[in-house]
Amino acid sequence: MDASPYPCVVHIDLHTHSRVSDGTDAPAELMVNAARAGLDVVALTDHDTTAGWDEAAARVEATGVALVRGTEVSCTASGISVHLLSLLQDPDHAQLRAELERSRVSRDSRARLMVERIGADLGLTWADVEAQSGDDTTIGRPHIADALVARGYVADREEAFETILRTGSPYYVRYHAPDAVEAVRLVRAAGGVPVFAHPRASARGRVVGRDVIEAMAAAGLAGLEVDHRDHDERARAELRLLAAELGLLVTGSSDYHGAGKPNRLGENTTSPAVLAQIEKEGLLPVVRP
Repeated sequence: MDASPYPCVVHIDLHTHSRVSDGTDAPAELMVNAARAGLDVVALTDHDTTAGWDEAAARVEATGVALVRGTEVSCTASGISVHLLSLLQDPDHAQLRAELERSRVSRDSRARLMVERIGADLGLTWADVEAQSGDDTTIGRPHIADALVARGYVADREEAFETILRTGSPYYVRYHAPDAVEAVRLVRAAGGVPVFAHPRASARGRVVGRDVIEAMAAAGLAGLEVDHRDHDERARAELRLLAAELGLLVTGSSDYHGAGKPNRLGENTTSPAVLAQIEKEGLLPVVRP
């Protein structure tokens, strides 16, 4: 494996969100906060979009934090939600870009229908939700949750997701997402490096079995996000063993969303050697100061 371009002690967080999707920081603000948190490298991986890349990249020099450009791709496998990190891909790859756009349009339609259903009972409006999102933001459940908090219906996002917005709620609506195995192929075709995000986050809902991860690995999956706050020690140990068996990289990250969730930048990190391999496999370079 190639020598790392980073010093011996380096802090790398490969999964964060800005307000371009469901975070609360602007991309530039995220970079500033990454520097304050002591990070050397951060990945911006907003849901199904690359819209925040340029703003974040423009702050690399000033903050001294290197940027890994990525996306969190919403997928499914046998009806189970799967989140796939795509790192260093071509943002203009036609097939992947079309699939992400289809998911964003579906997310918007889904959000509007959910607000309509909630509004019929609670009086929530689309304007309430828009007030909780930034320009060019793909509105999703977190923004609806913030609107519910602002209107005083729930105390925080966590309560909103456990009650009104939970899967199975009468207000819940599904949205389009590509098959997880096909998404891995699309990411590889776009020159990206696919990493399965929080694969054992069972508190969020059902998780896929080993067979799905094996199929994703056969299609080109590069790694598993092992070190994540939604994984206990048993889950982490299981995933490390599985990664070793399948020849997959092991990553760690915060899944930071700003003020929207308790996740803190740098609470889990990735080794420099793993990042060096990701950059070797990816089409785009890491943006460095």
